[in-house]
Amino acid sequence: MAFEFINCEKRGHLVYITIKRPEVMNALHPPANLELSKAFDDFCEDPDAWVAIYTGAGEKAFCAGNDLKFTAEEGFEAIKESLLTEKAIRGGFGGITTRFDCYKPIIAAVNGVAVGGGFEIVLACDIIIAAEHAQFGLREPRVGLVAGAGGVHRLPRQIPLKLAMGMMLTAKLITAKQAKEYGLVNEVVPLKVLMETVERWAAEILECAPLSVRASKQCALQGMEKPTLEEAIKPEYSLFKQAMESEDWVEGPKAFAEKRKPQWKGR
Repeated sequence: MAFEFINCEKRGHLVYITIKRPEVMNALHPPANLELSKAFDDFCEDPDAWVAIYTGAGEKAFCAGNDLKFTAEEGFEAIKESLLTEKAIRGGFGGITTRFDCYKPIIAAVNGVAVGGGFEIVLACDIIIAAEHAQFGLREPRVGLVAGAGGVHRLPRQIPLKLAMGMMLTAKLITAKQAKEYGLVNEVVPLKVLMETVERWAAEILECAPLSVRASKQCALQGMEKPTLEEAIKPEYSLFKQAMESEDWVEGPKAFAEKRKPQWKGR
C-alpha cells in the first residue's frame, strides 16, 4: 500500500511512523487513519520490527486530533459510514488506540501540540518523549465532542484522578513540563534533540531481548486488570511462556557468562 498521508520507514529493527499532514497540524481524517492502521498492522506482523517511533511532521504539532474541517465538510454520517464499512481499518484512532494485542514497544516523539485524538494516541504509547514546546489536552468538550478513543479512560489510569478530571472537565491544555510533573511524559527536551533522544531510548530497548520486552509489556498491562497483586502474579502469560521457550532465553545468560554482548534473535 502506497502512503499519501503518512511516512513509514524501517531502519534495522526500528520502524518510524510519521503523520504527514502539517498543513492541518497533522489532524487525521479517515484516509489517514486507514494508512496508520495499515502501517501498524505491518509493524505488528513483521518479526524483524521490534520498536516503533511515532511522530508528526513539522515543528508545530504531533497531532491535533480529528480533522474537524474535514468532518464538517463531509458530515458525521459520511465519516461514520466510511469508518464502519472500511474493514481494513484496525487499531482505532491513529492505528493504535484500540490495538490491545500489540506488545511491541511504541515510543511517541511529541514534536508539538498533541490534543484531542492526538493526545489519545500519545496515551496509547508506552514511552513519551516531548519537545519543550509541546502541549497536551483533551479538547473535545470545547467543540461538543467526547474523547471516545480511550482518552477519558486512559488519562485517569495514568495520572491521579483529580488531575485527570481537572484536565477533562475544563478541556484545558498542559505544558510538556506539567505533563512530566504529572508522570505522563518520560523526558522533555529541546526540539532539536527530540529524535536523538527518542532514538537513544529505542537503542536501550533494543539492547534487551525483544521477546522479554514484549512479555514484560504484556504482563504489566494485563496484570493491571487484576484486582490484586496475588491474582496478577498467578496467570500464565502467553508471551512470558514464549520468551522462556526461546533461543534468547538461553543466549542471555550464556552471553553474560562469556562476557560478551548477546545476539538476540527474537525467537
